[in-house]
Amino acid sequence: MFNRATETARQHRFLWEGRDRHGQSMRGEMKAANVLTVQAQLRRQGIFMTHVHQARWAGCAALSRPERVAFTRQLASMARSSLPLLQSLDLMARGPGKPGLRRIAQQLRLDVATGQQLSSAMARHPKSFPALYRQLVAVGEAAGVMDHTLERLALHEEKAWALRRQMRAALLYPAVVVGVAGAVVALILAVVVPTFESVFASFGAELPLPTQLVVAASQALMAAWWPMLAGLVVAAGVYRWVMTRWPALKRLANAAPLHLPLLGLLIRRALLARWARTLATLLEAGIPLVDALGSVAQAAGNPAFEQATRQVQRSVCNGQRLSQALEGAAVFPPLVVQMASVGEEAGALERMMGKTAELFEAEVDDEVKGLSSLLEPLIIVILGTLIGGIVVALYLPMFQLGSIV
Repeated sequence: MFNRATETARQHRFLWEGRDRHGQSMRGEMKAANVLTVQAQLRRQGIFMTHVHQARWAGCAALSRPERVAFTRQLASMARSSLPLLQSLDLMARGPGKPGLRRIAQQLRLDVATGQQLSSAMARHPKSFPALYRQLVAVGEAAGVMDHTLERLALHEEKAWALRRQMRAALLYPAVVVGVAGAVVALILAVVVPTFESVFASFGAELPLPTQLVVAASQALMAAWWPMLAGLVVAAGVYRWVMTRWPALKRLANAAPLHLPLLGLLIRRALLARWARTLATLLEAGIPLVDALGSVAQAAGNPAFEQATRQVQRSVCNGQRLSQALEGAAVFPPLVVQMASVGEEAGALERMMGKTAELFEAEVDDEVKGLSSLLEPLIIVILGTLIGGIVVALYLPMFQLGSIV
């Protein structure tokens, strides 16, 4: 009996084709228990099914951050043009966008057509639409101002994505250069040095110390590259296990980047910009401060900021002003406290938090440019010294042999 009920409730993925009331061809996918359920749901939406088949379940790929930005901006533009939600989602499902975006739009359209709210339909895709995103959409639906809410949400997503790209550019460039440099050095030690080593053996003389060090490094790499690679894999697995088993260590590891030289201040300002932008967006949507702080804590992006925001939320619940609560938390600089105080006095806290986000975003932009201009010559000097030192060490015996002859 239980197994039969379980089989009945099991959901399958169906790909269907059909025509609407105007004879236009449509296609999409649906999760349902059987083909009859698919046909009945499509009939309620005014779609005559012409073909359906069960597809192998592969889930629905989550929207990437750029795809979510594009989705939000398109939906906001259509809402501003007074297009009905179903028609907007239908246009996005048929449009020239990426397949993942069209598939999400099609599934949202099907759910909304059955009477669900857009926020409820989005809740079925938590990886594509985070809790903060769905909360703002739900507020817009409740207040009947979806066009304004989507505009704010689109701006928030665009700012967050721009900030993420800046941080990625700041961190990716040195990482790529160091990785390429490591590969070049390993190639020299594994391929070039052994060739020179056979030549050095014919000299019959003691090699200079720099050459001996390079040859020893080459021999160690050739003899132990497999254990070193296995050790790295094991270390990565142990790190993941430790981070899963001990949350306190995970919090310490996630807070460590905030104290790095050069990059620590940049990461902290990026987190502050994200924090202020999220709070401003929630307050502009009409969400109460205490509830907004809870959502900001979930989207903080760093355990230190999440813990501090929870502390601020508890202080505000106990009757403190936001500026006083921020002053008692360790991660918020005086600028944030000052802007919050001015916003509270003027009754425009959301606007002042937006200005705070803009200030930190501008500082991040300037620091990324300055960091790139600082790291580029530094990396070139380090790489030149390292590779040039290896080359000189390889040719040093030949120079000495020439001076003896």
